Amino acid sequence: MIEHPYRKNSMLNSRQLTLQRSLNYSLMLLFWLPVMFFSLLLVRNTLPYFSFSNHFSFIEERILLFGKPIYRLCFYTHIFAGMWCITAAIIQFSGYILKKRKAIHIWSGRIYVAVVLLIGAPTGLYMSFFAKGSFWERALFMFMAMYWFFSTMKGLQNILSKNILAHKFWMIRSYCMAMTAVTFRIYHIVFFYFGWNHLENYQISLWISVIGNILAAECVIWIRSRNYIKTFKI
Repeated sequence: MIEHPYRKNSMLNSRQLTLQRSLNYSLMLLFWLPVMFFSLLLVRNTLPYFSFSNHFSFIEERILLFGKPIYRLCFYTHIFAGMWCITAAIIQFSGYILKKRKAIHIWSGRIYVAVVLLIGAPTGLYMSFFAKGSFWERALFMFMAMYWFFSTMKGLQNILSKNILAHKFWMIRSYCMAMTAVTFRIYHIVFFYFGWNHLENYQISLWISVIGNILAAECVIWIRSRNYIKTFKI
């Protein structure tokens, strides 16, 4: 019995489609599993700060600043905002939740935007004036806070105007800025094992994290957009 050419081609196309889907799923796992692991690890390592003890190296280095109520309030509200934003953002980019549980996507997104615009970015901007390092590190922290605020605001404006694609692109930029808290610690650990001194490690990890995350966001957007330049305007 001779197999019909159309049926044979259909089977080949079906196998190729299955292989492509499997490859895409594997690549997604390779990306999201480390992201989820390090994000949740950061949350776990942040929780002890809410014992409000001063026996942490970060606090001990800034003990005079923590004597100021406004700085102390900004610190705790900022790390709370960071924990929520990193956790919520993982939910926001879940295709399953977006399709099957859209209400979760909408409400967690609303909370994410409110936390960034009202708490995370403003407190981050205030704390940037007292950041460790030189003038350039403090300027970088200021830029991070303002860009995080700006990209999140653009995401909000676009979803209110029903521009879904632009909303998605700007929220990718917002998320990558939030993730600097995670990538910074990864680079810091790596460079620690290379034997770099603390201050040099801190500065290099910070710059690579911020620039690397921005470039990563733009690469993702460039791959998904035929009119990449226009994504800065929409």
